[in-house]
Amino acid sequence: MTLVTVLRSYWLGRAGYEQVWDLQLALHSRIVAGNQPPTLLLLEHEPVITVGRHGEAANVYSSSGELAARGVAVHRIERGGDVTFHGPGQLIGYPLLNLKTLGLSVAEYLRRLEDSLIILLSDFKITAARERGFTGVWHEKGKLAAIGIAVKRWVTFHGFALNVTTDLSYFELINPCGLSRPVTSIQQLTELSLDCKQVAQQYLTAFDATFGVETSELTSGWPSLEHG
Repeated sequence: MTLVTVLRSYWLGRAGYEQVWDLQLALHSRIVAGNQPPTLLLLEHEPVITVGRHGEAANVYSSSGELAARGVAVHRIERGGDVTFHGPGQLIGYPLLNLKTLGLSVAEYLRRLEDSLIILLSDFKITAARERGFTGVWHEKGKLAAIGIAVKRWVTFHGFALNVTTDLSYFELINPCGLSRPVTSIQQLTELSLDCKQVAQQYLTAFDATFGVETSELTSGWPSLEHG
């Protein structure tokens, strides 16, 4: 595996889904064109349900009126997977990487992404693992992280959602990932009240170790699309 140019990492804070979606698409185009180094966006989202390419509308249990009453937006997007929830207290990670540069297939990339989260969770004394036949990261008490990606012209976007202090009642609005399985969080398993930015900072070490890259110091703020 070839060491890529230093990967830039950004902490975006809490942000709406559409705004970050647009940012991902802009960065993806720049990376494909060679005008942007590989980039990792870390953040929290305002409450939103996303439906992937293979998502079933029936896996969203609540009506549009009920969702609006709880302030939950809904978007159908181009990532893989089914239905999931994003919201405050959940660490979102969107790696924008050139898989050819890394020498990885899409399947290998997914496994590495899972590994990076398993390593991170071990820092909190949580034993997490994959489950055969499924994408994501699991504990015996439920799913801790959902993963849904898109890859175009060998550059990745979308990514993972790790439940840190997430209000898990939001998952009652959906059938998460279409699996009819429970979800859990770092807080539920450890009783720790963690700040997502703190967890994001710790994640950089796990990400670098898993992907064999060098990540820049976590920058608070949004990347410039003018200077690359």
